[in-house]
Amino acid sequence: MIRTMTAGDYEGVYSLWMSIKGFAMRSIDDSKEGVERFLTRNPGTSVVALEDGKIVGAILCGHDGRRGCMYHVCVHEDYRMKGIGKAMVVFAMEALKKEKISKISLIAFTKNDVGNAFWNRIGWTKREDLNYYDFVLDEGNIVAFNQ
Repeated sequence: MIRTMTAGDYEGVYSLWMSIKGFAMRSIDDSKEGVERFLTRNPGTSVVALEDGKIVGAILCGHDGRRGCMYHVCVHEDYRMKGIGKAMVVFAMEALKKEKISKISLIAFTKNDVGNAFWNRIGWTKREDLNYYDFVLDEGNIVAFNQ
């Protein structure tokens, strides 16, 4: 079953994230409070997949009013190659369409062979024309940047 993620799903989603080898998480953004904040700002666009009452897949999905973005797209290893990932992506895309969002992006680590093969297989385009930059908003970085 595929459905919209709620704040009450956090423990099951967190357990899924922890079960995936090489999964990268951030202490603030991926904390219970961080995910609740994300879901409050983006109600109805994040997704979970359930099998036998257990969360086996998840996507954090939101938008800024212009472009959608998917984060932490994952399916438990025991449930892969069964169409769950694709069904979750379609669910999230339909939710974004309802919000009048017409473009979606995501980030896949270059060493994530399983994830990159999935995105290529379902027809997503790898961008070669841009660079992706990060800046962590913590007090030390903001002060250093501002000097």
